[in-house]
Amino acid sequence: MPFVRISLPKKLSLETKNSISEAVHQSLIAEFHIPKDDYFHVIEELESHQIKYPESYLGISHSEEIIYVQITAGQGRTLEQKKNLYHQIASKISTSTEILINNIIIVLLENNGLENWSFGNGEIQEPKHLKK
Repeated sequence: MPFVRISLPKKLSLETKNSISEAVHQSLIAEFHIPKDDYFHVIEELESHQIKYPESYLGISHSEEIIYVQITAGQGRTLEQKKNLYHQIASKISTSTEILINNIIIVLLENNGLENWSFGNGEIQEPKHLKK
């Protein structure tokens, strides 16, 4: 049930944008064990003046090709799963697109995973694949 917001430069091709989304989704399936049809992504295309970043942070350089991947997901994943997820997302994006691995920023926001979601009908659903 992750919700993913991908903020990226408008100038990137549709193929690149779709590849980024697919890389994130496949990584979530592999590392967070989400169902294949749990695919809720928003791709936010931004003009260059709308994306702010430092040229270097924590010894990692960044450029105008920077992308932000924000994932909201239920709590319960281990530190190892999170590390593996970040690595897999960055690796998949950098090998399937022109985006360099140093330009991929990932932020994970966690909530309790149950009453913080409605997937329609104005109701709180309790997906069977979530642990209570």
